[in-house]
Amino acid sequence: MSDAILDCSDLDQYIGKPMQPARMVEPVANADIRRWVQAMHYPNRLHYDLGYAQQSRFGGLIAPQSFPVTMDDGHGSAPSCIGSIPNSHMLFGGDEWWFYGPRIRGGDRIWNERVPFDYTVKETKFAGPTCFQRGDNFYYNQDGDLIAKQRSTSIRYAQQAGEASQANTTEGRDDPVWSDDELEQLEHRKFAWIAMLHDLGHSARYWETVNVGDALPERVFGPHSIVSFTTEWRAYTFTQWGGAHRRTDLNMAELGFVGPMAGPEQDPTEEAINPENTDGAYIGPSRGHLFPRWARYIGMPRGYGYGASMGAWITDYLSGWAGEWGMVRHSNCNYRGPALTGDITIQTGTVLEKFIDEHGRALVKIDTRMTNQLGTVLSTAVAEVELPRRPA
Repeated sequence: MSDAILDCSDLDQYIGKPMQPARMVEPVANADIRRWVQAMHYPNRLHYDLGYAQQSRFGGLIAPQSFPVTMDDGHGSAPSCIGSIPNSHMLFGGDEWWFYGPRIRGGDRIWNERVPFDYTVKETKFAGPTCFQRGDNFYYNQDGDLIAKQRSTSIRYAQQAGEASQANTTEGRDDPVWSDDELEQLEHRKFAWIAMLHDLGHSARYWETVNVGDALPERVFGPHSIVSFTTEWRAYTFTQWGGAHRRTDLNMAELGFVGPMAGPEQDPTEEAINPENTDGAYIGPSRGHLFPRWARYIGMPRGYGYGASMGAWITDYLSGWAGEWGMVRHSNCNYRGPALTGDITIQTGTVLEKFIDEHGRALVKIDTRMTNQLGTVLSTAVAEVELPRRPA
């Protein structure tokens, strides 16, 4: 048991009440879409190659299903970490996604309605009393069509508990070293999944051709680095200076972040004065990802990746396998540990079930997980993917 104190009483006043939104200043641009898939290591030509995309069923570039999360100024976390927990830190715990059909294209305007959902406090080995807080995000286009719903989970824990986990140890602080031969082998493993995308092309992966027990092709990327994590961060549209109509109700200190982790991140007044203080890369809670010193401050051994990116990796993995005629309809993702600098990420999946739902959709249930090179599980997810039926 931990002696840490976690006061969650302030959260009750927010549950079930819509929050102030943040809106992107300009419509989505094709460059935003290209930047996103490049940062997410997702070389699907539908999302960056105009000529190829024009020959597809969509007739032009479309955003990947993972893209809506870039339209939120906290990549979906805002309604899951509203309310003050004094002297606390926060990590992402997972995302549940529902996709309703409309696809995002350049020129669309996307907005998000955010509603805090619930929270519970549990005892954990990592930090003692820990708050698991959930909030819903509803992503709409300019026509009012609901594109996706995201239920995000934040893990909030006492400041001293997180610091204690790294205070007296150097374990895990050094990046693993990869030889030139190992890196070359990694490139071959990476391309095997990319080759699957090319082989499927504009063709359909039919529901009838998939069997229970089938293994999805392995997907590998990395080694991760401060550079790759920075590339990810910069692909989130809201991190661009002046890119969003910022919320005025966001105060890091009121959320419970203290000292060097409070910072004026995403503060609209400070953005007009000195935007480097507000974009999350240098000052405030998000800098733990990009600076090992601040990673250790919140209990991580070294620089670590973004939970929202892990959710995107899962959606892209499933969507790429389904092809342009398929669609991820629902996924429930749990983030068990972050991707750390120097590590690789390995994605695998297995078909659990095939069924026709009450709407007549042909669905495949898939269990998928991400591990690093040591076999440590980073995340797990179960998803339902819709596939087209073979013509009679």
